[in-house]
Amino acid sequence: MKNLIYYLLLSVFIFNCNTPKTVSTVKNERLENVKDNDTVTIANDDLEYEIIIIEPGFNFWLNSTARPEGFYSQEYMEVRNNQYVIAWNQRVLQPQLYDPNLYELQIDYQPQIDYGYEVNYKLYNYFIYFQIRYNQRLAGWVPRI
Repeated sequence: MKNLIYYLLLSVFIFNCNTPKTVSTVKNERLENVKDNDTVTIANDDLEYEIIIIEPGFNFWLNSTARPEGFYSQEYMEVRNNQYVIAWNQRVLQPQLYDPNLYELQIDYQPQIDYGYEVNYKLYNYFIYFQIRYNQRLAGWVPRI
């Protein structure tokens, strides 16, 4: 009888160790699939521009860590993007002071053009990701997520 109780407890314990897939597990699998795709392309045929971000881990970070779309207003991101682009372009022009491997190309961002919410959202989040990943400060303040 005593052995039966032990076997019963052991089988209940083993049975309970198998956990079903939860929503968070499914979300983690989706995010792992996103991790493989490290190229983000933002294009608008009407304005004839294209931004291609090739940064390992950015797409994963954008989907897992960044604030969701709609959190920041487009105006807020436009102001910040303009400040970040100015700082970025200054660093591109000074390869003796800043790592030319980090700041390779200038960004042609014109504040008078309405690029739309999606472009500003992804560009803003790329600047945040870049600053956090490479421990850089583009506009003088600590980037926040």
